Amino acid sequence: MATPGWAQIRQQIRTAESQSETHFHTLAQYASSNNLSEKPSPEEQNTEDELLELFSKREGLIAQLSRLLDSESALSTSALKQNNLTRHRELLTDHRNELRRVKSQIAEARSRQHLLSNVRNDIASSRSAQEQEAEYMLEERGHLDQSHSVIDSVISQAYQINENFGIQRDTLASVNRRITLAAAQLPGVNDLMSRIGSKKRRDGIILGSFIAFCFLVFFWFS
Repeated sequence: MATPGWAQIRQQIRTAESQSETHFHTLAQYASSNNLSEKPSPEEQNTEDELLELFSKREGLIAQLSRLLDSESALSTSALKQNNLTRHRELLTDHRNELRRVKSQIAEARSRQHLLSNVRNDIASSRSAQEQEAEYMLEERGHLDQSHSVIDSVISQAYQINENFGIQRDTLASVNRRITLAAAQLPGVNDLMSRIGSKKRRDGIILGSFIAFCFLVFFWFS
């Protein structure tokens, strides 16, 4: 198989350079994307791997050009060929530097996007926790208000019962006075008076116990 000549090798290098430019365009799209995954996607990694393969291929082709140039006699070697070889080497170096720059841009964009995403997630979590805490406080406030309503109702009933007992006490006192007056005039009434006195003491004990119970309920729920 014949060894490729200068023109053929240069054509292969130019094709590889054009393919490299296409891959750079693809990588640049990742650098400007607003929806980068946390890790490089298979497509992104394949594009980078293919670029590295193109660099290696171009490096081998440039080495072939250099050997061809070295094999020519000093008289037949043209300045144009030397300039072409130098240009291919410089472009390969530029492309290597460009790959490092684009990879750095993609890494920064990925880090920035996921940092912002983490911050947004933290804010959302904090807001959710605050909302849950506020809801819990509202529920507890509702329970407390309900307890106060029950206590107010119990106290109101206690006051009403106390008022009724007061009316009954006044009535019994009036009846007691009448019975006392009658007892002074009628025999056997003293025994009836003793029973009525016992009933009054029992009512007093019941009233006192109920009021004490109401206050205990009030202090328990407050």
